[in-house]
Amino acid sequence: MLGQCNWPDLDGQVITLLVPLGSVEQHGPHLPLDTDTRIAAAIADRVCGRSDAPGLLRAPDLNYGASGEHEGFAGTISIGHEALRGLLVEYGRSACRWAARVVFVNGHGGNTRTLVEAVTRLRYEGRDVAWFPCAFDGADAHAGFTETSVLLHVSPSVVDRSRAVAGNREPVGALLGAMRSGGVAAVSPNGVLGDPEGANPDDGAGLVGDVTDRLCTALESWQVDDLGRLG
Repeated sequence: MLGQCNWPDLDGQVITLLVPLGSVEQHGPHLPLDTDTRIAAAIADRVCGRSDAPGLLRAPDLNYGASGEHEGFAGTISIGHEALRGLLVEYGRSACRWAARVVFVNGHGGNTRTLVEAVTRLRYEGRDVAWFPCAFDGADAHAGFTETSVLLHVSPSVVDRSRAVAGNREPVGALLGAMRSGGVAAVSPNGVLGDPEGANPDDGAGLVGDVTDRLCTALESWQVDDLGRLG
């Protein structure tokens, strides 16, 4: 963990820094506001414990992101795309003074546009920076079966199953128009897009394992596309 290191321990080392990036935003009545950060952190922790890639180091979490679509709900704190872009660019510039590579492990889909802009800028400047999405195969949109299962695996004590109820289960594509003008609150009064019914830690473990495997493989091959995505 970077925050627990002393600088001489890192000086002259070839380090790949994994940076969990999340958000503080509503995740329905039953999941905590830091759900996305918890997911990104859990993936980074597991990768550092399993990957054969040398020199992996886990940075402290970046807890805030671009979450304007959730600002209709109490507790959400969004720093917006402009501030997030500046943060990521300056973070990458500074970290790359001593780290060979930096990977932003992203737990919030709303950060993606800004990650692309920031990471492509950093790579244009000659810094070996990439981003990786904690994207689960077959996932529902928000605070439904997928995220609830993952939290039941990585942080079961923070899930209030007594408050887990379905939200809007329509395909996200059909909701985009209303969400662009009114955010998630315009289409789901409880903030859930999907249904947490049946969520369980075993499915969560499988989902986390799949993403962990993909990131481990990506770190070993280090293939970065034109959008700065590691994969």
